[in-house]
Amino acid sequence: MSTLLSLSGVESYYGASQALFGMHLEIERGTFVTLLGRNGMGKSTTVKSMTGLMRPARGEIVFDGQPVHASPSHRIARAGMGLVPEGRQIFPTLTVRENLVATAGNRHGASSPWTLERIYGLFPRLREREKNLGSNLSGGEQQMLAIGRALMTNPKLLILDEATEGLAPLIRGEIWQCLKQLKGSGLSILCIDKNLAPMLELGDRHYIVDKGRVAWQGNSASLRQALPELQTYLGV
Repeated sequence: MSTLLSLSGVESYYGASQALFGMHLEIERGTFVTLLGRNGMGKSTTVKSMTGLMRPARGEIVFDGQPVHASPSHRIARAGMGLVPEGRQIFPTLTVRENLVATAGNRHGASSPWTLERIYGLFPRLREREKNLGSNLSGGEQQMLAIGRALMTNPKLLILDEATEGLAPLIRGEIWQCLKQLKGSGLSILCIDKNLAPMLELGDRHYIVDKGRVAWQGNSASLRQALPELQTYLGV
């Protein structure tokens, strides 16, 4: 495996308030990586820093062999990062189909690019709601649409910030099944979520973030073994 994304020594600020202190992580191609930790510890700030929504004050972010820590978000997206943001942020006045088509592109020449039919195969509910406005969808349907919209960019890395937050248990299960399929297809995934069990099942590597730093990292077997000592970091 080769490294798709790496962060080293990343420091980011909100105004004068420092949020990340030497953040580091690596994502190998084809792996499922998680960011874990309590609210306000720096997980979303890490995502914002790597996707160009925040510009780090120091440190290096390399994606697919190219430094991107000084790049604007639209260039990073075009390079192959697909973000499913916290709160979904779909286009409420566009239909499901229009939301999906709006982001469609295969800039990197994927041999099996994502199409409407593939998205509808992954999420049959979206086919049923194809002509409905985004604002008329349930929370679960909006999350499916947000994932589908990111996939339509044919990303090299899919990033999910709070993948199942606020969703009913049945819908959560559908989302995790979708992510299991995507992992099986070889897609590289970075996931933030509070539901530890599916993260342990799917994750190849886990990073626990505390106060803007990596407090622990390891694989699922190591995390299961260390859980009693790590509960204070996870809020479980």
